Amino acid sequence: MSEPVTLPPSSNRLSDAPSARGALAQSEPRFLAGLVQPSDLSVVFQPIVRLDTGKLFAYEALVRCAVPGFSPTVLFEHALSEHSTGRLGRSIREIAVPLCNGTPLFVNLHPSELEEGWLVRPDDPIVSHDHDVYLEITETAPLTHFDLCLSVLREVCSRVGAHLVVDDFGAGYSNLKHISDLEPRVVKLDRNLVEGIDRKPRQQKLVAATVRLCFELGALVVAEGIETTDEYMAVRDCGAQCGQGYLFARPSFPLPRVQWPPRNESETRLTTRHAPQRLP
Repeated sequence: MSEPVTLPPSSNRLSDAPSARGALAQSEPRFLAGLVQPSDLSVVFQPIVRLDTGKLFAYEALVRCAVPGFSPTVLFEHALSEHSTGRLGRSIREIAVPLCNGTPLFVNLHPSELEEGWLVRPDDPIVSHDHDVYLEITETAPLTHFDLCLSVLREVCSRVGAHLVVDDFGAGYSNLKHISDLEPRVVKLDRNLVEGIDRKPRQQKLVAATVRLCFELGALVVAEGIETTDEYMAVRDCGAQCGQGYLFARPSFPLPRVQWPPRNESETRLTTRHAPQRLP
């Protein structure tokens, strides 16, 4: 759902972040096929909001790269081929964490990071974050060494008080057993389940059933990719507790403010039919 964002100069880049003097600053200047250096990376943030009140729940950090052709997906594809996803993830956290003080923060993890040892280092930026940290693992990415990944995730979460998030749930083949085994604090519904949901009764039933299941398993639900008021009302009525999407704010830096009440060009009147499950 993301699109290119014009970034302000310097202040959301690794070279200007307070923690940029860490391990990466002491390592070789370039990585990812020799085409990217840490100072080419920056982050933008998108809010995750409570659908009942519009209050901010957290911000998600999203990486951007100044090198042409290096979208976030391409960045991690190159990192995976070079066995450097851990280093890339660490560099992103070194930028994002200092810029989000005092606010809960979602950061994305590639499953292969869990096999490289970076995340368990005692000087990782998430250790010093002054609020809740949510670690996102995409539901569509295979956990090739599931037991090892689960062990590392549990170690990190118990040591730094972080919470686990299953991302992109509903994209492609969804393994419900992962939800049971990983015991996530949050499940994020993929955009495919949200797009046009207001016009699709069967999709509404599917999302409502998924929300009930997640709630019974102790997980909050975030609906991703909400772009219209009608989609917002539909996922709220299905019971989703939180939402994220262009309707509330586009990814940007400095930290964007939530647009509330959410209104699109149709000026749809907001009504409440079914209250969502209560957030803690």
